[in-house]
Amino acid sequence: MEHQRNGAMRLQSLIDKALSGTPSNQPVWIALSGGLDSCLLLTLAARAAHRFPRSLYAVHVNHGLQPAAIDFEQHCRRLCGRLGVPLFVEQALVEARGQGIEAAAREARYQAFARRVRAGESLWLAQHADDQAETLLLAALRGSGVRGLAGMPARREWQERMVLRPLLDCPRSVLEEQARTLGIEWIEDPTNADITFDRNYLRRQIMPALTSRWPVAARQLSQSARLSGEADLLLDELAALDLHAAGDMPHRLQIKPLRELSEPRQRLLIRHACQRLGLPTPPLARLQTLLAQLNASQDAQMKIEWPGAEARCWRDKLFLQTPMGELPPIDWQCEWDGRAGLMTPVGRVEQSLRPDDEALDCLLTLTLRRGGEVLTVAGRGRRDAKRLLQEAAIPPWQRPRQLLAWHDDTLVAVLGIVTAPGWQQTDHTASVS
Repeated sequence: MEHQRNGAMRLQSLIDKALSGTPSNQPVWIALSGGLDSCLLLTLAARAAHRFPRSLYAVHVNHGLQPAAIDFEQHCRRLCGRLGVPLFVEQALVEARGQGIEAAAREARYQAFARRVRAGESLWLAQHADDQAETLLLAALRGSGVRGLAGMPARREWQERMVLRPLLDCPRSVLEEQARTLGIEWIEDPTNADITFDRNYLRRQIMPALTSRWPVAARQLSQSARLSGEADLLLDELAALDLHAAGDMPHRLQIKPLRELSEPRQRLLIRHACQRLGLPTPPLARLQTLLAQLNASQDAQMKIEWPGAEARCWRDKLFLQTPMGELPPIDWQCEWDGRAGLMTPVGRVEQSLRPDDEALDCLLTLTLRRGGEVLTVAGRGRRDAKRLLQEAAIPPWQRPRQLLAWHDDTLVAVLGIVTAPGWQQTDHTASVS
């Protein structure tokens, strides 16, 4: 009995510390599934909120994937009612789209969290040491690198929200013992018994065998994930130094300093640059192809694609970007009021354009470059738009997408490049970081 009381006190102290460490004016959201882990987390957080007053809310995501979904939702409502914690239920639409149902459900769940939890607020998840051990094993079986082996971070920023996992170092056996001691009820997910799912197979078949031989297997694997996370942070710092040496612009890396790195550091830098840009990192085979071509030649036509991103080379620089869609018809045009923010078939207009003469009508027309356009440039006279794009070092694949602004039949701006006398152009493009 004394052991149980001490265990409960240690867990409560852990949650007290986590809650007291959040700003007093910041709401804290608990992701509540209705299972053991999240029910215990919510109960301990509700107790902690009496000592460290915070606005505490629970969010339950109903995936609608099984008949028991309504039972989970009703259980969450009863628990929140007893604890006096407001509950918000989000309906999730799970669409596999070529990925596994587990991954699709996770994506839908996070979309639901983003709808409910506002920027600047905290979201607490109830994963524990056994979950972390399973995550590490799954990553190892996929052949992941250090970042994958780092598993789930105890704390991270996600879309301007702070995500915390206060129970990440606690084995499930400890959580179950304390939940029973506190008289907490929970619902077992029927799908947890389905070992056709990889995580369930590890949980039901592999982890028990490991634990029978090594009783602290889950804790040790979780520690390995934590150490891998530290290594990943160090690699991230190294990649940031290499990025600085390669021009400090992740979307446009200078090839010469990139080539001077060892191949592992080249891979690290390209992955780091993609992550900075919010692009999918290239699969290993694509990355190896990219580096082979990069180190073999300066082919301006080099183009390597992978889902959601592409890499191109031009003028000793490596460009990383989202894939370029199809061009609109060559005769495409639209009216424009000169304000930034207009969406076009080739992207968002990030420039604003206005005449020096405020009395002048500012109704403009946007077109693509069709060939033969001429712009009058202050101090230089008439210049071909084609030559202006070359002088501005616009890559060849971007030139057909260049927007031109016309006032009546006169070309008054090559957007983002240069304007005619009597017009002022302002670029509102956010700096790439």
